[in-house]
Amino acid sequence: MGNLEEPQEQSDERDAQVSFGTLLSLFYTESSQFARFVRIESKDAPNDYQRLLAHSSHMTVTVEDFYRDKLDVKVLRSYTIDNHYCREILLSTQRDAKVVQYGIVRLDLTVVPEGAKQEILSEAKPLGRVLIEHAVLREVECIDMFRVWTGQALSAMFDCPIGSVTYGRTALIYCNREPAIELIEIVAPVPTSHSDTLAQ
Repeated sequence: MGNLEEPQEQSDERDAQVSFGTLLSLFYTESSQFARFVRIESKDAPNDYQRLLAHSSHMTVTVEDFYRDKLDVKVLRSYTIDNHYCREILLSTQRDAKVVQYGIVRLDLTVVPEGAKQEILSEAKPLGRVLIEHAVLREVECIDMFRVWTGQALSAMFDCPIGSVTYGRTALIYCNREPAIELIEIVAPVPTSHSDTLAQ
């Protein structure tokens, strides 16, 4: 791998309601062990990553469409504090169990309808699928996109070399017009041949 620039972690002051650094700190005391990140404009990301991240849709639906497969969720860690449910997750394809997305969720339990809340807490399905199946009135807002350099922890999850470049976003989901769910969503590095393979 060639030399990588040294990005500077940013504080996300522009959108304090959904902060990459704050959400990451729910599970990591030292963010550089996990990854380094810098905010970018969506146009500065490669096309595949724009398709995966630069939209106002649930990532579950978008990633399933991209990989042409359903996704399973694995909850790595979770806890509840002050009416907020927080979890760290991986999404993987059902076909070959390939990890394709990392995420952190902070959910306001007072806003999400009871049926959807209980299914989310069961940790058996991806968040987006639960909200869709329960017909929750929702709006997904992509807040910011980031270029991400994987650290030791994220590299192990994605099974890629430390310092690999990928992309992610922060997002906010409104449920019944109330801000309910803050998200970090980072996709696994996409091979340059991926789009060509799917087109065949």
